[in-house]
Amino acid sequence: MPKQIDFYFDFGSPTAYLAWTQLPRIAAEYEAALVMKPVLLGAIHKATNNMSPAMIPAKGAWMQQDLARFARSYGVRYQHNPFFPINTLTLMRGATGTQMRDSALFERYVEVIFRAMWETPQNLGDMETLQSVLRAGDIDPQLIVQIVQDPEVKEKLKADTDAAIARGLFGAPTMFVGDEMFFGQDRMTFIRDALQLD
Repeated sequence: MPKQIDFYFDFGSPTAYLAWTQLPRIAAEYEAALVMKPVLLGAIHKATNNMSPAMIPAKGAWMQQDLARFARSYGVRYQHNPFFPINTLTLMRGATGTQMRDSALFERYVEVIFRAMWETPQNLGDMETLQSVLRAGDIDPQLIVQIVQDPEVKEKLKADTDAAIARGLFGAPTMFVGDEMFFGQDRMTFIRDALQLD
């Protein structure tokens, strides 16, 4: 059976960004498919009575240091986004809708949004800023506006988020190798181990 990593993510999670910087290389190393699964983290938190670490001041302060440590160890750029947290509903509908339409557009969209959120932090909750970011990333903002308003896109994101909750998700990033679940960007070694055994 082909190897596969299911990657559940929301752009509002800095740890999901860090996981995204590592998972494609790990998947390639083990000849595994990386299946990207956009979900709405706010809905997952609400359904599971969970909350963002940023809502706990002491944990949020510690996390900023820890995220910077991991970014250095991974050799990737990371900056705290001063506009965090934002409502990511529009961003995640964009991810779901581009994935439904065109895989190349989806990959480009994910890269542009993750980098604008956590490498060169911008207020992606502001529509004018988002459209400027999309234009700079060679993505038609009007196409994304159409996509996020599509009832089928809205329903799919909701259904995919509900399915993720049913699968056991309580936050993001969450990865699966087979039936084994891994939560957090600091589980890459365990994912490698699971792929080795798969």
